[in-house]
Parts: sequence; structure tokens; C-alpha cells
Amino acid sequence: MQKKDIIKGQGAQRNVTNRFERYTYEPAEEDLDTVKTAFTEVFPKTIVNQVKSEDLPMQYSMNPYQGCEHGCSYCFARPTHEYWGYSAGIDFERKIMVKKNAPELLEKFFRKKGYQPAPILLSGNTDCYQPAERQFEITRKLLKVCLDYRHPVHVLTKNALVLRDLDILQPMAEQQLVSVSLSIPTLNEELRRTMEPRTSSSANKLKAIETLSQNGIPVNIMVAPVIPGLNSDEPLNILKSVSDAGAQSFGYTLVRLNDSVEPVFVKWIESAFPDRAQKVLNLIRSMRGGKLGEKRYFDRQKGEGNIAEMIHTTFRIGRKKFFEGKDFPVLSTSGFTGTKEQQLRLFE
Repeated sequence: MQKKDIIKGQGAQRNVTNRFERYTYEPAEEDLDTVKTAFTEVFPKTIVNQVKSEDLPMQYSMNPYQGCEHGCSYCFARPTHEYWGYSAGIDFERKIMVKKNAPELLEKFFRKKGYQPAPILLSGNTDCYQPAERQFEITRKLLKVCLDYRHPVHVLTKNALVLRDLDILQPMAEQQLVSVSLSIPTLNEELRRTMEPRTSSSANKLKAIETLSQNGIPVNIMVAPVIPGLNSDEPLNILKSVSDAGAQSFGYTLVRLNDSVEPVFVKWIESAFPDRAQKVLNLIRSMRGGKLGEKRYFDRQKGEGNIAEMIHTTFRIGRKKFFEGKDFPVLSTSGFTGTKEQQLRLFE
């Protein structure tokens, strides 16, 4: 298959079978590249999720959208779409569920009796600044609630749209209430357009780091995921560039292709990079004990074998060379007004 056969602007090249359903809807071949994004309002009862993974640092997360238009074939969140009766393939990118009641649910959460504030990760599953946010502005409203209640929040995104909300982020940063993590897996713009087709350009992400930093907003970078044979030669270049732009810290992840992410990624890389697809897949297997995925806590983060160790060594060098002496601030919970606000309401 030639690269020209890839469906532009999408990671998934097909729908894949939903493990919970007997049947999967597959658009006609001639319609695959014209499937339009559909938005469906859903009405969850809660918006804040307790994170129970042993190898993740955050205690809470919240996601204003389900599904993601950014189109990254390797996205670990794809299998969550199957719980809604959709496919982890094209459906994940084109059938977006919108939680318009999220701000009200967040305020209700903050008012819970006995709640002890802890930083909440905004995103964690799907991107809170994906293109849908331009229309619905749910993330902006969530940030306003956090500012009103003086509650700390970590923002994770691949999109420079975060700069739209500087008017909220800046006063939050002055009170140590916010940090922003930008995901930058590559600075190669041609590769970026293929890997994450509807995210912001690499240049715009670097500009976002500069602007956020200039406005006193702490910036962390996620080099995620590192895919051997694809972007694994870039970490040092990325770390130098983001450090020069003002980033204060970084993290990284090794690619892992669990459950229905595997067939989506395999189809994508065979379409986008037919000349090196098998090499990349074999390199991933070398880090994952002969498999493409890994679910075991801690093991899923570190991988195994020579390739994984070479990647870890590269990032250790990058940390010492470009981030030594840089400190990332701890967000503050001391100003949280939720309990006080609730007590005052008793006297109204």
C-alpha cells in the first residue's frame, strides 16, 4: 500500500470491532474520508473521576468530552469509546460526546461535605482543548469554576487553543492554582501532521510554551508517546527546544497499544509508513515482551530490553543537559473556598 492511500486528517483508517458488540458499522469505502464529526450531548451524573492507577501521580481527573477529534492512532483512550457502543476506530474521532453540564457538576463536587481539595487533571482521557472546545467552551467554563473556588488544576493538551483562556489562567497562576502540560511527541512538522493530524502545529506549540511562560504560567512538556523507529531520534532536540521556550519540566511515555488501539495503530502505520511499518512494530514488540501492549502497572511505563533502555538513557541525558536547576512549582490548595462558601450559604 502506498502512503497516498491514507485517509488524510484521520488516525483511524477504519472502524474496528467493538469487543462488547456483535456488529460494527463500517462506512462505505468511498465515504471513509468524508465522514463528518457529529456531536452528541450526554448527561453524566459526575464529572470528577478518582484516579486509582498505582503508577499515576494524580488523584483526580475530569474530561469534558468523550472521544477526540485530534486523530492520534495510538491514543490509549480509544477503547473507552466501546463502552458507549461505538468503535475505537473512526467513531472515536468523529462521534464526540459533549458534557455541557460539566461546570455545574464540578461546582457540586466542590461543595461536597468533607471534600479535601487536591489538584485535578483536566484531560487525562481525551483532550480538553480539542477542536470541539472552540464551539462549546466547556473547558473555559470549568476553569472559571476552579478560579471562583480557588481550586488547583493541571491542564493537559496537544492544542495551542489553551492560549485563548489566558485571561483565566494568568490570575490562577498568580495564586498557584494552575499548570499546563503540552504534549509534543515530534518537532518534525510532516511527521506531526501524520501522527496527530488535527492537533496544533509544532511551531504553534512552541509559541504556546513561550506565551504561557511569559505570563507566569508553569509549563510542563510531555514527549508522548515515544515510538521507536518513528520519533525516537528526536528527544534531545525536543527537550532543548522546549527548555529554550520556557518549559520548566518534562515527562515522557513509551508507546503501548492495548486492546483495540492495536488494530487502529497497525492499520495506520501500514498505510502511512508502508516501508518501515514492520520494523516499527517489531521494535515496539522488543520493548513489550513480544507484544504490542502492556497493562501491568509500572511495567507499562518503563518497558524492557535494549531499545527501552536507550530511550530512558536519552531522557536522563536531556534532563541533566537542558533542565538541571529548573523546578516545577507545587500547586496550592490553601485558598480553596468550597467549604467556606458552603458554610456561608447556611446563613443565607
